[in-house]
Amino acid sequence: MAMLRRICSRILSAAANAEHPGVAAAAASTSVRNPLEEFFELERTVDDDKRLVYGRSWKASELRLKSWDDLNKLWYVLLKEKNMLMTQRQMLNAQNLRFPNPERVSKVRKSMCRIKHVLTERAIDEPDARRSAEMKRMVNSL
Repeated sequence: MAMLRRICSRILSAAANAEHPGVAAAAASTSVRNPLEEFFELERTVDDDKRLVYGRSWKASELRLKSWDDLNKLWYVLLKEKNMLMTQRQMLNAQNLRFPNPERVSKVRKSMCRIKHVLTERAIDEPDARRSAEMKRMVNSL
């Protein structure tokens, strides 16, 4: 994992230098985060060899209790997590390194599918036909 940290920092510094060469030096001395850091999991403990246990996927029964807005927010949080995991996996594959905890990707995908399922259920149950069609379009665009 130490190698992953070094690779991430090189990629991020190269991207920052390419975008804004004058700002890169200032950013190095301050604690301003590079937006590309969101695609990499950098916060790891010293015990990188120790396998971390991550949470489970969301259950449909739990998601049914949430509001439409909460489900939309959760969808985008999961999308961001999925993008981070896929970026990390691709980067590690390019370096011929093993991707740690590959089950995280399937947990995120399951949760995303369940959110779509719950939103589709709500769209079907909507008594107003126009609103139901609009809700279905929104769900299909996710």
